Amino acid sequence: MIVVVNKFFLGKGFKGVSLWPFVIIRDKGMITDAVFLNHERIHLKQQLELLVVPFYLWYTGEFLIRYLLYRNAYKAYYNISFEREAYRNEFNMDYCSQRKVWNFTKYLFATS
Repeated sequence: MIVVVNKFFLGKGFKGVSLWPFVIIRDKGMITDAVFLNHERIHLKQQLELLVVPFYLWYTGEFLIRYLLYRNAYKAYYNISFEREAYRNEFNMDYCSQRKVWNFTKYLFATS
């Protein structure tokens, strides 16, 4: 389910966020952005397979580790395994139906 919220709800620079089972967006124009929605669907799959709460704990922990490693929030964010998987496959509209369970783990130690 897609929810459009006030632009102040999301942090600056964020078009949207997936909070299972919702995709929260700041601009209703994003509803027609197939690539963006596919990226968020990938996150919903990741969240579901990790039973939601563990996903957020893992995501936060991995961000903190990568932030300590890179000393840069932007670089840390883009190197989280969940984000790597989503960004690398967001243009493949069949990815969610073909994706293997726990596929994000192949991006844990990949370098970008």
